[in-house]
This record gives sequence, C-alpha cells and structure tokens, in this order.
Amino acid sequence: MPTLSSPPAFHVMVKPRGAICNLACQYCFYLKKEQLYPDGNFRMSEDLLEDYTRQYIEAQGVPEVTFAWQGGEPTLMGLDFFRKAVELQEKYRLPGMKVINAFQTNGILLDAAWCGFFHDKGFLIGLSIDGPRGLHDTYRVDHGGQPTFERVMRAARLLREHRVEFNTLTCVSAANVTHGLEVYAFLRDEIQSRYMQFIPIIERNNSTGFQTGIYLTQRSVAGGHYGRFLIDIFDEWVRRDVGQVYVQMFDVALAAWAGQRPGLCVFEETCGQAMAMEFNGDLYSCDHYVQPDCFLGNIQQTPL
Repeated sequence: MPTLSSPPAFHVMVKPRGAICNLACQYCFYLKKEQLYPDGNFRMSEDLLEDYTRQYIEAQGVPEVTFAWQGGEPTLMGLDFFRKAVELQEKYRLPGMKVINAFQTNGILLDAAWCGFFHDKGFLIGLSIDGPRGLHDTYRVDHGGQPTFERVMRAARLLREHRVEFNTLTCVSAANVTHGLEVYAFLRDEIQSRYMQFIPIIERNNSTGFQTGIYLTQRSVAGGHYGRFLIDIFDEWVRRDVGQVYVQMFDVALAAWAGQRPGLCVFEETCGQAMAMEFNGDLYSCDHYVQPDCFLGNIQQTPL
C-alpha cells in the first residue's frame, strides 16, 4: 500500500483581518466570508502570528519561503503587526533560508511609512487596480459608494517614489473586458507596472459567497470574452513589450507549452498546495473555497 508523503513546499495565503476591508468592491466574493465568524474579532493575535510563523517555516522543505498576506485588507492590521511578522520570520528562519513577503493591497492606506517599510524589508506588493478611472470606479468603490481611483493612483505614486517592487492585479469584469488594450496600455504607461495579473471575475449569484450554484452575476465574464481580452493584450505585448513587461497568464502558458510546471494553481494537474488561513488560524483548502465543506482544521489544534 503506497503511503502519502508531504510535499516539499506548499503555499498559504494569510488573512490577518479575515474578510474585513475598507472597500466594498461590488464583485468581491470574500466580503461575505465575514458571515462565517459572527462573533469574530477579525484580528490575528500576536501569539497566533508567532505560532504560524514557526509552523510554516518548519513545514517547508525548500530554501526559499514566501509569506503571503491578503484579505480583506491587510493594511488594516497596522504597520506594527508586520514589523512583528518580519521579526518573527528572522527568529525562526533556518540557516541559509531566504524569506520573501508578498502583500496584496488596495493601496488606500499606504503612506510614506508603509512604503519605506516595504522597501527596507524587500516586500513584493500587489496593487489592485482595474484600469483607467471610468473602468476602475465601476465596481471598486468604498463603503459609502464613492470612487477609489485617485486614492489608488496616489498609492502607485508612493510605491514608485519609495522604489518598492510591485505588480498590478486587475480583475477582469463586465466593466473592462472589452477594453483589454486600453487597460494594458494604462497599466504599462501610467502605472508603470512591469508585472501584471489579470483575474477573471466569475461571481456566483448567491448570498453566501460560496462556490455553489450554476448562475453567475452580470458582473462576471464569459470564457470567450476573457480570451479576447487576453488576445488583444497579447498582440500588443508580443510586438513591443516582450522582455520588458511580464504578464502572468502568458508566462504560465509558455511554461506549460515548454513542458515545465506552470506555477499557477489553476494550470497544475492537481490542486491542494495553495491554502488560505483566516485570522483565527482556521485553514481552508483554497482562497476561493473558504467555506465549511473545505475546512481543513485549525493550526492551533492540528499543526501545519
């Protein structure tokens, strides 16, 4: 009887504030995850942060370990939390091990202090922006329904001024799916992004935020439309930007074509090595499946 062995490395996306966010993006499935914890305080404790840091490093069998921070909005934890995170990483880092921090943010709370910290500690920042003003502001609004474009542009300027390494994450929705070239040119020329991710919005039409049901919202995109969006970008990219701009979807497609592992979970043969952890240590099988039937356990009862 063959036995199961642990993978040499796996990925955990940590959500130290859970689903709490200072924006109310209309297509965001994760905001509804707050309903899973009606009595939650939605703040990761320092004790849990230390426990997770130790477990995660000890469980990795590779010389380079990436800590991924997301939400919700992780800047709502405050800068001191991440100063402590870096301190604990150094405390538990094994000899010769390299630690990387990846941090996804909407950019609203970024200031000189945040950006100086990111630069000094070598954080890789993912900045969420959906294109030029009219496209971005269609769905990416705050809790008062107000547009956010100018505040995100300010964040991009701060990141550049402090020489922080960053990429852009663009959600492809009904609002911008027919504007592929416009979105790409804006990110390349105005934001000066050199690493881009384009994530299709596939939003289930239900009240739970769970991956259940067969109907999608009108904000979602069809496969053919998403494909045309990428083709329009590819035609521009391949003519003038190869080697200068990196588009995640093109990189992973090339890797798969060349017989290499793509490195993006949706292109892998199997899933299960990219999990999500909530503010209280609850671990789920995937960021898109934070729901009861995909609950794996709590790291304070069952270590990683």
